[in-house]
Amino acid sequence: MTGRVRIAGIAAAAFLIAGAAGFAWFVGEVRRPPDLPAHADGIVALTGGADRIETALRLLAEGRAGKLLVSGTGGNADLAQFARRAGVDPDPLVERVTLGRSAISTRGNAEETADWARANAIRSLIVVTASYHMPRALAEIRRASPDVVLYPDPVTPAALRDGGVAGRVAALRLVASEYVKFVAASLDLTALLPSHRPPAAAPAQHDGTGRDAAPHEGVRAS
Repeated sequence: MTGRVRIAGIAAAAFLIAGAAGFAWFVGEVRRPPDLPAHADGIVALTGGADRIETALRLLAEGRAGKLLVSGTGGNADLAQFARRAGVDPDPLVERVTLGRSAISTRGNAEETADWARANAIRSLIVVTASYHMPRALAEIRRASPDVVLYPDPVTPAALRDGGVAGRVAALRLVASEYVKFVAASLDLTALLPSHRPPAAAPAQHDGTGRDAAPHEGVRAS
C-alpha cells in the first residue's frame, strides 16, 4: 500500500508541475507582442470584446490585408458605426468586409474562418482578438486551417491593464479561466459543444452593406 501511495503522490506532483509549467507558458503567450507582416491575404476579427473590430478595420484601411472577416457577429449595427469608432472611411471597405454571423463559440469562429479562407484563397491571416483569448483562438483556427499562416495581433482589454491589486487579481482569474478553456480546446473537447447557430437563424454572411453587430450588443462572448 505504501508503494502505491508513493506512486500516487509522485503522479500528483508531476501533474501539478506540468500544470504550472503549462500555465506559465500560457501567460507568456498572452503577453507576447504582435509580429505582423507588411501584408497578409486576410484579417479575421473574433467578436466578443471591445476594440477588436476597430483594430481589424484600421489594419484593413492601412492596406495590411485585402479582405476582412468579422466572425461571430449579430444584431443590426452597421459598418459605418464601427468605422467612425476606428477613425476610418467605410466606403472603400464595404466590398472587402464579410460579416460571419453563424459562429457562437471560438471553435465556430475557426470553422467560419476556414470556410471563408478557402472561398477567398487566403493563405496568410492576421488574427485579431483579446490577448487572453489569442492562444485558444490560434489553436482552434490552426486545427481548422492547417495550411494558413497565422499572425496574431492581440488587443489588450482593460481588465489586463489595471495595475492595482484588485486589477491584478481579476486579471489572474481571467487568465486562469481562459487557460482551462485553452486546455479543453487543445484536447479537442470543444467538439462536444455547439459551435454554430441553426441555419434558419443565421442571416446572410455578407450583405454588401457592411451591417454588423454593435461591439457590446448582440455579440457572442468569447
